[in-house]
Amino acid sequence: MNLSKEPEQEINDLTIIMPAYNEATGIEKVLSRLQDAMKDADFPWEILVVDDGSTDGTSEIVKKSGVKTISHAENRGYGAALKTGVHSIKTKWFAIIDADGTYPETELLNLSRYMDESDMIIGSRTGNSVHIPLVRRPAKAFITSLASYVSGRKIPDLNSGLRLMRREVVLKYIRLLPDGFSFTSTISIAMIVDGYRVKYIPIDYHHRKGKSKIRPIYDTLNFMSLIVRTIMYFRPLRVFFPFSLFLLLAGIIVLFGSYFVTGRIMDSTSAVLIMTSVQTLAMGLLAELIVRRTSS
Repeated sequence: MNLSKEPEQEINDLTIIMPAYNEATGIEKVLSRLQDAMKDADFPWEILVVDDGSTDGTSEIVKKSGVKTISHAENRGYGAALKTGVHSIKTKWFAIIDADGTYPETELLNLSRYMDESDMIIGSRTGNSVHIPLVRRPAKAFITSLASYVSGRKIPDLNSGLRLMRREVVLKYIRLLPDGFSFTSTISIAMIVDGYRVKYIPIDYHHRKGKSKIRPIYDTLNFMSLIVRTIMYFRPLRVFFPFSLFLLLAGIIVLFGSYFVTGRIMDSTSAVLIMTSVQTLAMGLLAELIVRRTSS
């Protein structure tokens, strides 16, 4: 559908951005299902495929289907493809969905019903039929729990690839968003800790068509590091305070434990731990003050 209405009539116009890398085996069917799912939408919409340096003819298949395409000369990453899409559109809203058929295209229209009351609507993979590989589930659960703790809100799905977002809000964080798979995790945490209206809607999640690009160990460690870095940027005290408390408790345990075990007090070790605890808390308070002043 062409976005041909006058700007004042385009209240909730939407661009669906689909990043694709070597998805020739299934992208044509995904696009067809997506177009069928959106045909009853009561707002202007369009689809944009960002081909991230595919070498299997993905771009040619998309062009034959009549869908608008932007191509990277080389593979730059999932987040980089999304950022290219965000910079190239003009609609007030954009949605993202994968090209591998894992997300139910019909849910996109359901999520769009909440645009008037939200800044980001996320399809949470907590529906009745969710097919996430067993090898990825423990790491996913741990990362989600960590993100929920540091962000101060229960997060049912941190990095779902099916969501709608207000473009003007995402552009505020665009320089912080990574080029890899951590794009979705970063924008989730950023918008939650900054108080934007983030809504989760349960959806199903299908078996993937084709080979996954996720590297379980590397990407899990990268996600953990990213969560801590993101929270350090927005709410540093949530990182500094637990670490300071840990050091303080360790100093007290060494102080009294050494006396009962060895008969003498290890005052120097305990003093170092306690002083480090105080310094860590002071740095956290200073970092929190800087963040609050720069964001106000």
